Amino acid sequence: MNTDCMQNVYIALGTNTGDREANLKQAIAKLTSVLGEPLAVSDVIETEPWGFESDNSFLNCAICFATELTPEKLLDETERIEREMGRKCKSTDGKYHDRTIDIDILLYGNRVVNTPRLKIPHPLLHKRAFVLVPLAQIAPQMMHPVLCRTIKEILSLIK
Repeated sequence: MNTDCMQNVYIALGTNTGDREANLKQAIAKLTSVLGEPLAVSDVIETEPWGFESDNSFLNCAICFATELTPEKLLDETERIEREMGRKCKSTDGKYHDRTIDIDILLYGNRVVNTPRLKIPHPLLHKRAFVLVPLAQIAPQMMHPVLCRTIKEILSLIK
């Protein structure tokens, strides 16, 4: 592995159906098998659904890996893991639903990616406390490459 090409990637995990703790552990294990040992894993927090109604609360966490995969290859891997864990489809057009696992790429180093398939930084990162709270735990000084504020600063603006 060429460590000169390694980038820190920050990923959010969320689950609100089935054995939620086991779902997170399984997703982390599957990501680890692709990316190697995580550099950091946040605490797990429990949150209410965001953007839709459900009786099922979420467990959320953030995780950091170093990777040499391109953002697109990383997306391929996260989507494969979601499918393996029973996720049928991604949320689209603001229509959200219960899910066994949701894996979102939040940040990929200081890169900005804006393609029809992938947007990094995650376009809703700065609006979601359920993502910012765990992310701030493992990367408070990480700079958002578009907003030019640290994760800790962004979190303080929505609290």
